[in-house]
Amino acid sequence: MTLNRLAEETLSITPAEHSQNDTDHSNTDHPHGHGQSAHPHVHSEESLRRIVNRLSRIEGHVRGIKTMVQQNSPCPDVLLQIAAVRGAIDKVARIVLDEHLNECIGRACKEGNI
Repeated sequence: MTLNRLAEETLSITPAEHSQNDTDHSNTDHPHGHGQSAHPHVHSEESLRRIVNRLSRIEGHVRGIKTMVQQNSPCPDVLLQIAAVRGAIDKVARIVLDEHLNECIGRACKEGNI
């Protein structure tokens, strides 16, 4: 399998898949685990905005990598950009985890729900 075809299969997402994965972020008070937990957690609009903005930048970066592959860019250049996206995803994960520990778990402990 060529690198171009692999990238197209791996990185492409159809509009239908994209709309299925979109969620309404206007409701920021929701139970953990889609109703599996007794304690709700609340995220500030600012926090959600920052995370969504980061994810949007990552999404654009991935599209750029896809274009690089389609244009048959050198593999080391593509790999470097993939590493950058991995780093950005890891940063978002750390932010979400930090917020979860500080806000969600902290609040649940204070309220005696954990």
